[in-house]
Amino acid sequence: MQGGAPPCRNTVRAAQSLRSRRTGRGRVTGRAYTAAVPRDHHRPVHFTDAEFAAIQGGEDPALVNRVAHETANALLHRVREDPDPAVVERLVTYTDVHGIDAIAELWARVGAHTLPGALWRVYLVRIVIRQNPEETAYLFERGTAQIGTIDQAVAGAEEPTGPAEILTLADRILHGLYTGDLAVALDRGASFCRLTAAGATAVADESDLVASERASELTTRALRLTELAADLTEAAALWRRDSLD
Repeated sequence: MQGGAPPCRNTVRAAQSLRSRRTGRGRVTGRAYTAAVPRDHHRPVHFTDAEFAAIQGGEDPALVNRVAHETANALLHRVREDPDPAVVERLVTYTDVHGIDAIAELWARVGAHTLPGALWRVYLVRIVIRQNPEETAYLFERGTAQIGTIDQAVAGAEEPTGPAEILTLADRILHGLYTGDLAVALDRGASFCRLTAAGATAVADESDLVASERASELTTRALRLTELAADLTEAAALWRRDSLD
């Protein structure tokens, strides 16, 4: 890649600039989304179901929207034009090292059916998988057995799908944003979400009488995943119509 700072570094700088312009001190205050995630952004983040749902509005919508679209378009198109494997790998694993704060600060508060909104949701899918691959693989397998749709083939997970396979799937979906057909990557993320939601619903139904709190937690998770699936499916359709921006 020729000239300038690496794409991931530029993205982080944009997030830092956005924080500074919103607070005057380089950090977020008030009820911004990042209040819902751990402050130590150098560690991988674990979301509760409440945090999973807590994508809240920023203080300056026009600035948030502009920066989100500019960074998403610049990052995606620059990397896709010259997909250096080392750069792609750094982007895929960025949140493992630095946490989700910078990406959330940039992209979490814009519409779901936009390019930055879609990128954020794919990163979110990967985080959900990585925070508990054992449970996620179990729910995915239960969902696969529960519903007979094309989603299993679209998601593309290796069978049988255990923790290692579900982690591999998470990385492959995110790699697809930068090196493959972006619409296919979004569809794979959507299929994963639908299958895992079906599995969570099935386990919730079984747990309802003996563990109502657990059943409620799984039902909430299924709802969030279903919403994610719908958003990613719509984003994929928009990309194919050259209307995702």
